[in-house]
Amino acid sequence: MTQLAVFVGTRADRFGGKWLFGVSVLLSSAISLLTPAAAGIHVGVLITLRVLSGLGEGARLPATHALIARWSASKYHSTVVTVIVVGAGFGALIGTFLAGVLCDHGFAGGWPSVFYVFGAVGCIWSVVWFLLCYNSPSTHPRISAVELKYWETTIGTRTAHPPTPWRKILSSAPVWALAAAFFAHNRGYYTIATCLPLYMYDVLGVDMTTNGALSAAPFVIVTAMFPASGVFADWLRSPGRLSTNVVRKIFVSGFTLSGCFFILTGYTGCNSAAAIATVCAAMACASLGYSTVFVNQLDLAPLHAGKIMGLSHTIGNFGSIAAPLAVSAFTIQQQTRSEWQNVFFVTAAVCAVGVVVFVIFGSGNRQSWADGSTDDELRDIVSPNKEQTEGSH
Repeated sequence: MTQLAVFVGTRADRFGGKWLFGVSVLLSSAISLLTPAAAGIHVGVLITLRVLSGLGEGARLPATHALIARWSASKYHSTVVTVIVVGAGFGALIGTFLAGVLCDHGFAGGWPSVFYVFGAVGCIWSVVWFLLCYNSPSTHPRISAVELKYWETTIGTRTAHPPTPWRKILSSAPVWALAAAFFAHNRGYYTIATCLPLYMYDVLGVDMTTNGALSAAPFVIVTAMFPASGVFADWLRSPGRLSTNVVRKIFVSGFTLSGCFFILTGYTGCNSAAAIATVCAAMACASLGYSTVFVNQLDLAPLHAGKIMGLSHTIGNFGSIAAPLAVSAFTIQQQTRSEWQNVFFVTAAVCAVGVVVFVIFGSGNRQSWADGSTDDELRDIVSPNKEQTEGSH
């Protein structure tokens, strides 16, 4: 997985993210359509398809950052990234709600309709993406001369890519600190995204349709807070206010507050409204940290943002895997409130550790190797012409 994500990031940085992102969505959508049939054939077939879907999804964030580096000015990176990535929160909001409804009232026996509906929507979206998206301003056939001039002035003419300083990337403390923060983010986010409906059902006894509606509530908060935090972060980074380094470290501390609300969730008793309120507060605080973990790759090295996202996202995915495994380990014997309290305590501890690591070792400053330093042993074969680089924050 790590090699795949880094490979995708390398290709996206050099050639753009259009096809990598579009094919990733199309692959996952096609697999979604095949999932009900696979479940009826054999569990091994189902697992294989889900693994392939996960591999495809690993390409999305690296490809996205390669596109953002070509289509946005550095002073707006927080705003642009958070507005784009909020689509994930909005998708989780709609998906969680509709999945509950479709399971109870859908066609094809209920739960299969979830995969058919979402798979069909994804396939249609992919076609639109391929028709409208372009890798950079210079490759867009309908861009005006005025807009093209603006982008050339703002981000330069990106026709070549400097060699990749792999040794310096892999030995960079800020890169690994970002990876640790990404792990903490995914550990908390996927505890809610994948396990909250289970908590609502097992501990609070909520039926599936109501469960879907209540479990969607935290993602309403993410949808609202995520872009707002990005706009606020860029405002703070404006000249005369705070440095990017300080802003990133302040905002990542939101994960610590998020962990506190996770712990509180385990002590809300049988009050489902109180449980959802504390989870919503946790997600609101975590939204501040998103403005660091999803944007810091562009701070460190815009020309290598895809690769750094590939690496940090891969480490973060271990947090995604750990979330349901931890829930399973704590609740395998019995699904009681005390067992879930342990889940929330561990989640809070992971969030706190991620924050501490980033505050100590992380950085919001452009790195010395960002603009094309090379390694003798690990050198990409690229055009010898270096592209124009961006100015420092």
